[in-house]
Amino acid sequence: MEPIATASILAIVGALLIVAALVSQVSNRVGVPVLLIFLVIGMAAGSEGVAGLVFDDYALAFRLGTMALVLILFDGGLNTPLASFRRALWPASLLATVGVVLTAAGLAGVALLLGLPIEAAVLVAVVVSSTDAAAVFATLRSSGVRLRSRVGSILEVESGLNDPMAIVLTMAAAEWAMTGSAFGLGELVSLLAQFAIGVAGGLAAGFAGRTLLRVVQLPATGLYPVLTIALAFGTFGGVTLIGGSGFLAVYLAGLVLGKSPLPYRAGILRVQDALAWLAQILMFLVLGLLVFPSRLVPDALLGVTLALALTFLARPAAVLLTILPFRMPWRERAFLSLVGLRGAVPIVLGAYPVLVGVPFGERLFHLVFFIVLVSALVPGATVSWLARRFKVTRAVLPEAPAGIDLVSARDYAGEFIWYYVLPPAAVAGAAVHELPLPERCVIVLLVRGEEIIPARGNTTFAPGDHVCIFVNPEDRSLLDLMFGMTERDDD
Repeated sequence: MEPIATASILAIVGALLIVAALVSQVSNRVGVPVLLIFLVIGMAAGSEGVAGLVFDDYALAFRLGTMALVLILFDGGLNTPLASFRRALWPASLLATVGVVLTAAGLAGVALLLGLPIEAAVLVAVVVSSTDAAAVFATLRSSGVRLRSRVGSILEVESGLNDPMAIVLTMAAAEWAMTGSAFGLGELVSLLAQFAIGVAGGLAAGFAGRTLLRVVQLPATGLYPVLTIALAFGTFGGVTLIGGSGFLAVYLAGLVLGKSPLPYRAGILRVQDALAWLAQILMFLVLGLLVFPSRLVPDALLGVTLALALTFLARPAAVLLTILPFRMPWRERAFLSLVGLRGAVPIVLGAYPVLVGVPFGERLFHLVFFIVLVSALVPGATVSWLARRFKVTRAVLPEAPAGIDLVSARDYAGEFIWYYVLPPAAVAGAAVHELPLPERCVIVLLVRGEEIIPARGNTTFAPGDHVCIFVNPEDRSLLDLMFGMTERDDD
């Protein structure tokens, strides 16, 4: 019977993932964030839904969530440009620490006014105090909106750095709710030690992984992503066991590794991106499965009120106070304060109080459900409108219908750059032989409409062409001058 039961579970999981992936393509058409669709699918498959799948194992959900967060944060580090990280480091660091504390304090105050006991008020506030860049950027990508580099960088780096603070605060608040032990000097020293060990361990793991990938010779290209995944889990486990913040370490290890020469880079990044999406889908499906809709009704009004207070009061006040020392236009400040989607982290942290036996843990999980739901629906559905309203968007060029990857065990100095030919570009109307191309630059591919055109000497560039060129770093500025904007330019 066991093989049959296992096969049934795998069939159900496979069906849920297929439905989630297929339905996601309609999210931008109907104006509903894609992550909310995953949540609804999980509820539909749950014990009180159409499929009737009974799942109430908070311990398993917490373990799955921890693994999911490791994959999400590692992928976030891999894909965060170093220039963006440097640009956003100080405001994002303050938002990830002071901003998280202020957000939690503000929401806890609202929860107290609404009648929650102080332990429950503090615990629910810290659980939902951190933001999720994956949720923000998934929504933006589906709508075709791209943010200005500084705003996007702050959002992205903040969400990569603020999860450890929320996790530490949640565990401390749960301990306080269970034992009554207050957060004192000893806990503050422990918190600082966790962050220090997390930073040191993450950087050390990143540089060690870079060295390992540079010298190792694996027999198959598919083993290189396996090695990076092992590095992510090993970094989290090792740093956590020695008393550090494993989640912070994983993000920093990914950041270091992503800026290093990598063998088969394109394949590694593609696998990590797929795993991060799988992890995000899985966590929203798990949240839907854990929820019993009939038990939500008593907490619906309180949950929605807390969610609205977080979105329009606690988060904006915390952000505006935290970034007060920085010179930023008021539009950017307003946008950052209103865009704070919640994603996988509150789902994982919401299961933790139930797991450790906090008396009001299940009710807290219901409140977290409403906060994540409203956060996905309200800021998620309006983030594109807000970006345009506050004028923090930048030009989006059409993406090329083709792609070029250099599959190699070495990471060469050059890179493939896609240019989109606009009418004012210097190359518009010019032939290939007329261009002063550097010797080491090669025009690899020219896509015009539905055709791929060989780029010979007499080939003329026309507005609307997508041109892929292999460029050496020292020649990049000249190519940018001739062709204009690349398809991934920052402002």
